[in-house]
Amino acid sequence: MKIKRLIVGMLETNCYILENDNECLIIDPGSDFEVIKNNVDKKVVGILLTHNHFDHVGAIKNCLEYYKVILYNFENLKEGFNKISTFDFLVNYNPGHTMDSISFIFDNIMFSGDFIFKGCIGRWDLGGDFNLMKDSITKLIETNINYNIYPGHGESTTLSDEKNMLESYIK
Repeated sequence: MKIKRLIVGMLETNCYILENDNECLIIDPGSDFEVIKNNVDKKVVGILLTHNHFDHVGAIKNCLEYYKVILYNFENLKEGFNKISTFDFLVNYNPGHTMDSISFIFDNIMFSGDFIFKGCIGRWDLGGDFNLMKDSITKLIETNINYNIYPGHGESTTLSDEKNMLESYIK
């Protein structure tokens, strides 16, 4: 799998294009549809959304109309194993930042949205809940898998690099 990271919109949201053979998924098309379109060179088979905040959804309408695919999110993906065309992945529900926050896991790669960033966690005061965030963090730490984390903003990191920071929130 190949990951393209695009930084879109005024809040510099990470939009990812995940490629597998001749297909791709678009994750969190937050804005700048033309930038996204110009970086897609494989068949789009779906659009994944980590949560419904405005900075993650701005180009969804254009993407859906142009690529004629389905939007996959909290409402139509079950927690656990999912498959879209040639892409096999896990969905983790991780409420806290928002009530509809989910992460996508492809092998050891985790697209975390605004759940976890390099050096901090997402805010919970914009439609979320701190106690649910703590529960989501606990559930993630208990997996004992060192995911490579691709967040909704900023640089990528690993779960092992963030473990001490995460544990400080649940103590």
